Amino acid sequence: MNRVLAGTAAAILLPAGLAAIVIAGPAGASPTGPTPAAPAAAAGEAASPEMLAAMQRDLGLTATAARARIASDDAASRTELVLRKRLGSTFAGAWLAPDAKSLVVAVTDSAKAAEVTAAGATPKLVDRSVAKLDAVKDGLDAAAAKAPPASVPGWYVDVKTNTVVVQARGGTAAASAFVKASGVDAATVRVVRTTEKPRLLYDVRGGDAYYIGGGRCSVGFSVNGGFVTAGHCGNTGNATTGFNRVSQGTFQGSSFPGNDYAWVAVNSNWTPQPWVNNYAGGNVTVAGSTVAPIGSAICRSGSTTGWRCGTVQAYNQTVNYAEGSVSGLTRTNACAEPGDSGGSWLSGQQAQGVTSGGSGNCSSGGTTYFQPVNEILSAYGRTLVTSGGGTPPPTNPPTGCTGYEFTVNGSLSSGGSAYQPNGSYYYSSASGTHRGCLDGPTGTDFDLYLQKWNGSGWSVVAQGASAAADENVSYNGTAGYYRWRVHAYSGSGSYVLGYSNP
Repeated sequence: MNRVLAGTAAAILLPAGLAAIVIAGPAGASPTGPTPAAPAAAAGEAASPEMLAAMQRDLGLTATAARARIASDDAASRTELVLRKRLGSTFAGAWLAPDAKSLVVAVTDSAKAAEVTAAGATPKLVDRSVAKLDAVKDGLDAAAAKAPPASVPGWYVDVKTNTVVVQARGGTAAASAFVKASGVDAATVRVVRTTEKPRLLYDVRGGDAYYIGGGRCSVGFSVNGGFVTAGHCGNTGNATTGFNRVSQGTFQGSSFPGNDYAWVAVNSNWTPQPWVNNYAGGNVTVAGSTVAPIGSAICRSGSTTGWRCGTVQAYNQTVNYAEGSVSGLTRTNACAEPGDSGGSWLSGQQAQGVTSGGSGNCSSGGTTYFQPVNEILSAYGRTLVTSGGGTPPPTNPPTGCTGYEFTVNGSLSSGGSAYQPNGSYYYSSASGTHRGCLDGPTGTDFDLYLQKWNGSGWSVVAQGASAAADENVSYNGTAGYYRWRVHAYSGSGSYVLGYSNP
């Protein structure tokens, strides 16, 4: 069973459509204080000229349509997050329709269709939940050693068809034998022929180049204390030099194969900044790391082929490189070439991941995979350096507040305040508990306030205002618009805010 439910209507994911459902400002008077801009609209306006130009070239969009696409993709990602939480075990995946204007959300329980429709998306009834598909893929991953890389280049969860796809190069016999040997439910698996021959892109850079002995890779994204990159670029303990060959840092952790991620701690010669090199004399500012839904436009930066764009095709792909299999990668149809590996992937201003490898090239097209950045941050307890903070983090910034659904960081001078997320607010569609954790600089007094929109202004509904640097806030509230205010009562420096909401 794999059908669209009768009687449901598709929502248009334009700034005035789905965006209004998920993140538009409250009705009535405008919020007082710093007016929160709609995140989706802000995302569309904030895209760099280089990214917009690449989207026009690769996706056939006008500049106006490219901005609208960024905004609608951003709105879709927020709606998917809300529904993923509300649908629980019945959630079976979400993706943008081919026109990129409507979000399809798969469910295993027809009784949940009304919730999907109410959120502005189109429900689709299927047999298998995402959890079940992921479990099948986990079974394939456990048997990865039985898959010959030359004839079985990879496998991934395909939520659009409610199956797990195993790719077969040449004939299908090896792929079928692999599925059988894995012991998974064969009825859940589709064997699909492909011409892909993925290989690692060793000598590439998405942001600035860095060097490991005689090799060269690229910076993925700045994090507190350094940067993240691809794991195949170096091993723990390897020293790095920067693009200018000045001593830069050391690999603090590296995982490959299995994963393809690493992080490098930099020395005092280097300051992490919330930027990605646009290879046109400027930078793209990173604002966060909200995951874009399947079908979203996505762009990457690389020194060989510059800005290249495509769409997200699937999450949770295992790629069977000759050097070993890597699971949990995101599959895209953006092209890449040697010289682009380890680089930055962005959807609007939202960091998505770092380049792992791919097949094809930018003349004939191809498939490229990236390691999701949020997994890297979680693995190493890092936080992105984003536009939420004015100054870079110190050498040993706070790293607490783990285990929350969202994590943001910033920096404040004494007496200053910042509103999170990213100078804006969020919408909670259900009653429940809002939790916040503030990890401030040692020796300071930082406070945390939760504010709710009351129809005419922002009201403080919960607060942590002790004389300490760290605060914890918990509030059981109804549906509505909320934001966090971080205040530097005394002292300056970088902070980490973790928060979860219903």
